[in-house]
Amino acid sequence: MNYITIIGLIAAFGTTASFIPQAIKTIQTKNTSGISLGMYALFTFGTFCWLIYGILSHSLPVTIANAITLLFSSIILIYKIRYK
Repeated sequence: MNYITIIGLIAAFGTTASFIPQAIKTIQTKNTSGISLGMYALFTFGTFCWLIYGILSHSLPVTIANAITLLFSSIILIYKIRYK
């Protein structure tokens, strides 16, 4: 593994881990009043596209980060839709 991939994995960890507190809070409280439905819908779609890009370009950091981020953003989006 080269240093570029290592930097990518570190960046992927940081940006992906930033979703954990919001996902936990949303699951625990079911309160999504401060979350924009439009923003999370677009963000989730964009993350899905980045995941496909990562897979097709064989980029491990992009694939891992966006697979995990897609999971977290999808959970938050589902809660936003379900608990309006």
